[in-house]
Amino acid sequence: MSPKSIAVINFKGGVGKTTVTWSLGNIISQNTDLEVLMLDLDPQMSLTEAIGLNENTGHLDDKFGKWYEKSLKHRLTIYDALEVFKKAGQNFKFPVGFDTIYQVDEQLHFVPSVEELYWLDLDGFEGKSVKDFIRQFIGKIANSANLPKYDLMLFDCSPSFSLLTYSVLSCCDLILIPVNPDYFGSRGLSLVLNSLQKRIEPYPFPKIAVFMNKAKIYGGLLTNEVQFYMREVKRLCAEISKDNNIEVRFLESTIRESVGLKRAINEGELPRELVREFEQLWRECEEYLKK
Repeated sequence: MSPKSIAVINFKGGVGKTTVTWSLGNIISQNTDLEVLMLDLDPQMSLTEAIGLNENTGHLDDKFGKWYEKSLKHRLTIYDALEVFKKAGQNFKFPVGFDTIYQVDEQLHFVPSVEELYWLDLDGFEGKSVKDFIRQFIGKIANSANLPKYDLMLFDCSPSFSLLTYSVLSCCDLILIPVNPDYFGSRGLSLVLNSLQKRIEPYPFPKIAVFMNKAKIYGGLLTNEVQFYMREVKRLCAEISKDNNIEVRFLESTIRESVGLKRAINEGELPRELVREFEQLWRECEEYLKK
């Protein structure tokens, strides 16, 4: 059975998509028996740095650093796979294994980003030649005898609509959009959804889920401002879903604002209150994926 895939995306920066990707991967792999693979497709490399950098020294963690240098040296990164695919097309042959996939722990594995992804759209890659790359790459992973049978793949996508993002969205099961509770977050949601529809067609449109991230809490409750924007975003989701005949669901889960979240990623452990919130977010996503 093919793994389910979730693309975490928003074309507005600062919404926390990287921390959402890592937190979901961490929670799911620790609290279920699911095998999870995270993929950093953002050339800003935020997820790669969060996992690989030692916050105290500012340098790569020894274990990850040695693995990463080996992957770069032997040209076994996701960018190298893409270059091979560009030349070979349907005859795509690339040895996807643990030189491309880093083992964070027993159930949580990771494909890091590389700097070369910055130049992807300027290197002569045409949309038609790239659109099937992620589908083929996932297929190689799923059919490998040397890799786990992953149950879930989480993609941390670029905040801009790159060719690699296009390749992910044309084959993923769910697009997960974190929205900040502010004017620009709610205002930008309709632009994001309309842009996605135009970009993905004529491919089958995946399910879309929207939720509030970085929500402010006061006295143990969501602030009035957060509740206002939640109602506004929920209304927009229903309106866009109806007007465009696409499946957009507003999730009731909210993730609170936390200044310690970046440190938590580096240390590999979420604060207790965030664990509960991400567990609820995953339950809603899982239920939505099953329908």
